[in-house]
Amino acid sequence: MKLNIRNTFSKELPADKILENNRRQVVGACFSYVTPKKTAKPKVLHVSDEMLAEIGVTKEDAESEEFLHVFTGNTTLKNTHPYAMCYGGHQFGNWAGQLGDGRAINLFEINHNNQQWAIQLKGAGETPYSRTADGLAVLRSSVREHLCSEAMYHLGVPTTRSLSLSLTGDRVLRDIMYNGNAAYEKGAVVCRAAPSFIRFGNFEILAARQDYDTLKKLTDYTIQHFYPEITSEGKQKYLDFLTEVRNRTIEMIVHWQRVGFVHGVMNTDNMSILGLTIDYGPYGWLEDFDTEWTPNTTDAKNRRYRFGNQAYIGMWNLYKLANAIYGLIEETDSLQEILDAYENLYTNKYELMMQEKLGLYQNNHTNLISELEKTLQLTETDYTIFFRNLATVSKLDTVEIAFNKIKKAFYIIEGLTSSVKDTWLHWFEKYRDALQAEKINDTERKLKMNAVNPKYVLRNYMAQLAIDEADDGNYQLINELYEILKKPYAEQPENEKWFAKRPEWAKHKIGCSMLSCSS
Repeated sequence: MKLNIRNTFSKELPADKILENNRRQVVGACFSYVTPKKTAKPKVLHVSDEMLAEIGVTKEDAESEEFLHVFTGNTTLKNTHPYAMCYGGHQFGNWAGQLGDGRAINLFEINHNNQQWAIQLKGAGETPYSRTADGLAVLRSSVREHLCSEAMYHLGVPTTRSLSLSLTGDRVLRDIMYNGNAAYEKGAVVCRAAPSFIRFGNFEILAARQDYDTLKKLTDYTIQHFYPEITSEGKQKYLDFLTEVRNRTIEMIVHWQRVGFVHGVMNTDNMSILGLTIDYGPYGWLEDFDTEWTPNTTDAKNRRYRFGNQAYIGMWNLYKLANAIYGLIEETDSLQEILDAYENLYTNKYELMMQEKLGLYQNNHTNLISELEKTLQLTETDYTIFFRNLATVSKLDTVEIAFNKIKKAFYIIEGLTSSVKDTWLHWFEKYRDALQAEKINDTERKLKMNAVNPKYVLRNYMAQLAIDEADDGNYQLINELYEILKKPYAEQPENEKWFAKRPEWAKHKIGCSMLSCSS
């Protein structure tokens, strides 16, 4: 197995001078050297064939003993030095101090076809940042992360990727709902990949400690390697950096709203500096359209990270990043100007995205979008099925015919009151008028709508079925879902059974409706 290893982060940024792997406050450094924990009996369950190609590994290599042991942490490649990153973060709105990679270990960086990939194991053991945890991961959370990372990529959402999913052969003690019912589960490791895993929190911890020398090194490194379009100097360079991070963050969140994804834990330590979806913990897919829904049990009371609040939290987190890099600029007006532009930029992008979902490409349809969002919440209406079936509505359809074409999206059709139906018919009148004003024909519009409205997403119950099967030693469903989700916009008539509403048994089932941060 030949890998073009070209490390930058560990070579160009300051390392922790202490080499012992004990829990501690790490100062004056961006990372600490660590060694992954050897596993009892590792077994690769699934590999992303696309990610193999991205890093220059053949399928034959992926079946080797070397691949098994390197990408489960049992072997460290010659001349590589695994490490865990140091960062802090605001968790649920409160400063949590030092956090860091508590169960993630960066193995090395690979450069293939002029693309840089940081390769990281999640669940590979303790680090100086593990606090009171064991640094391990379990099968259920690892299945969810592996499948969702790749599913999001094929949906066109900026994301980290997943190379492989493996069992460790170890048993890991977890309290799935934090209610005192801990039990042993199968241990697992996910091998994640991204150009970089740097987060907002990497900057925050250095600013909190007033370590501006290291902060400048980290910011300059990030700009040089991941924002080459920034060519300005001095303070303007850092302002341009914040501007670009803002733009990428907006782009990412608009995509989340487009496909109905709820991250669940948008703490600043879970915000990628590259605008990538990172840390697939208690995420969830919007099934019935509910702007108040959050999949995270920890967030059940305040719903800080609910679907309808993700855009605001993105802005809030950017304020914390701006505070962190203030020490490199020492001037507030320009920073404030960048942040003040967030709301209008997001709103404009969001409305354009929604118009594309509706198949409307002319004029402004703010009121139509707003009315739809209210109408969708009058009764449980499946977000994915509604928009996918909306593409079948014709300009010449009566409102009754149009309504019947999206009826499959309702969870309880029999319970639909006459007033709710009247509201829908009224909305379809306006929608039909908007369609008739469009120059594009129905066939072309359907193709365009189907390119932004997925037919297949990783619904919570689908992931849970794969987890249940895997717990029983059957891994076929993991691969089946992986293959389906590689083509989320295609019709795939042979997989029609997965284009379905959440089954009733999944409505309140743990792992389907609500998840904990251990998920």
